[in-house]
Amino acid sequence: MGKTSIKLIANNKKAYHDFFIEDTFEAGISLHGTEVKSLRMGKCSIKEAFVRIENGEVFVYGMHISPYEKGNIFNKDPLRVKKLLMHRYEINKLMGKIKEKGLTLVPLKVYFKGSLVKVEIGLARGKKLYDKREDIAKKDQRREAEKEFKIRNLR
Repeated sequence: MGKTSIKLIANNKKAYHDFFIEDTFEAGISLHGTEVKSLRMGKCSIKEAFVRIENGEVFVYGMHISPYEKGNIFNKDPLRVKKLLMHRYEINKLMGKIKEKGLTLVPLKVYFKGSLVKVEIGLARGKKLYDKREDIAKKDQRREAEKEFKIRNLR
């Protein structure tokens, strides 16, 4: 089987800052034609998006796909609720895990896999303020170390 090319459309860096990602799942997404054309142009945002399971189906809320310029009457609402396509056993597994205290689903990235649009969703646990402070401190330490290493190598 040949390699399928993956082209990243949107990335949710904020999710990694606000949550501990425990597991990731790949899901297809149900879209209309003009939305796909808009995605091909890279016009998508998942910063404020979240995922919910309702009646055994998975939906993504708050995912903004800008209207396609040449789409006129065929354009859909940019913030409409979009259905994610997953296998039944995956949905059941997610429903079981979400019932655990403090777990939620967040979209991590949107990308093309071949010609199909995929969404990577993460099973996430919220970070407390002190966890975020630790991450920021680690990032600062790493940045300082890289800076010192760079200075040392210049001499």
